[in-house]
Amino acid sequence: MTANLPKAGRKPRTVEPARGGGNGLTRLIGRIFIVPLGLLAAGLAAFYVLFTLGLERITRAMHAQGSDADGIMLLLGMLRDGFKMSSGLTIVPVLLVVLIGEIARIRTSIYYILGGGAALAAIPLLGAGGMPATPLWQVFATAGFAGGLVYWMLAGRRA
Repeated sequence: MTANLPKAGRKPRTVEPARGGGNGLTRLIGRIFIVPLGLLAAGLAAFYVLFTLGLERITRAMHAQGSDADGIMLLLGMLRDGFKMSSGLTIVPVLLVVLIGEIARIRTSIYYILGGGAALAAIPLLGAGGMPATPLWQVFATAGFAGGLVYWMLAGRRA
């Protein structure tokens, strides 16, 4: 008869609310808004890093060429490669990193930083169809690291 009664001096166990407060539905609605917002901000940060580092690499490569005619052809070749890499297939690695992090509720910054770097380093491989040059991998990986950090700061910490 006394099996269900708490012992003297002990508090009865209570169920604590989920982390962050609120029920599961409010958390889901919040995640529906914050995840795309975090992806957008991370994409903008990655694009900024990709553009600035890429511009520096392009300028260095054009100055090494010497002739203006060769520089224009180099620039047109880079633009053609850029259009190839901007296909819709290149977003798949980024979405996989985010989905795995959200479903598994991974909260560590290292996952999103390394995942973003790996996802963006895979873009030249998926878009160009061949093995790109080493500086291209470095630029894309650095942009992915920056994007992963921004996503973690906005949405990943509370996954």
